[in-house]
Amino acid sequence: MDGSGNGRKPLDTAEIGALAHLYRAEIYRSTIWRTRLDTTTNWSVVTLGVALSITFSSPQASPLPLVLVGILIVFFLMLEARRYRYFNVWRARCRWMELHFMAPMLSDGDLRLDSGWQDRLAADYRRPAYHVSLRTAIGRRIRRNYFWILLIQTLAYLGKIAVHPAALQSPAELQDRAAIGPIPGWLVLGAGLLYCLSWGAIALWSLRDDKRRARHRRDPLGMG
Repeated sequence: MDGSGNGRKPLDTAEIGALAHLYRAEIYRSTIWRTRLDTTTNWSVVTLGVALSITFSSPQASPLPLVLVGILIVFFLMLEARRYRYFNVWRARCRWMELHFMAPMLSDGDLRLDSGWQDRLAADYRRPAYHVSLRTAIGRRIRRNYFWILLIQTLAYLGKIAVHPAALQSPAELQDRAAIGPIPGWLVLGAGLLYCLSWGAIALWSLRDDKRRARHRRDPLGMG
């Protein structure tokens, strides 16, 4: 295993064993944080399910729970995005070692230390930092999970005010049913539209950003 090129000595057996244990530790940490991501998604699904049960319990039931549950969904989304940023650190390190340590060792027995991958990994341990922004994390979680949660919430709300207590007869009636106390229906519907468009815009932005970074990544040693 040649370590020439950067003046770096080849890794001995003990060091390779330490790297293997480090890889196992990072896999374990990424698994723990992946479980935490599932937990917040489950919380969102459960709270939405409770809101649906209350709202559709009878034709006279108010659609307000479906509006209020949006606050909880946003809270869980933010919490999950924060957790995703942590998860992405451990995931990136695991993938880094797979690409530059495991794969070369399996393919030709050369760890290719002259490429400098080990220096980037060491720097990430010395100065740990997030590899993705909060906005990117939010967009990824929306695309992978929360799109469907938000879609069900929106369709359930519109369906509730469209069919209960009786089928709609006019657009004016739609606004009347959407009103919440002193807040007029048009304002509630407008806020709902803004709510959906905002999360949709973030999801589309993150999708385009991920594609751009995958297509035009200039740093072949970039992590994240």
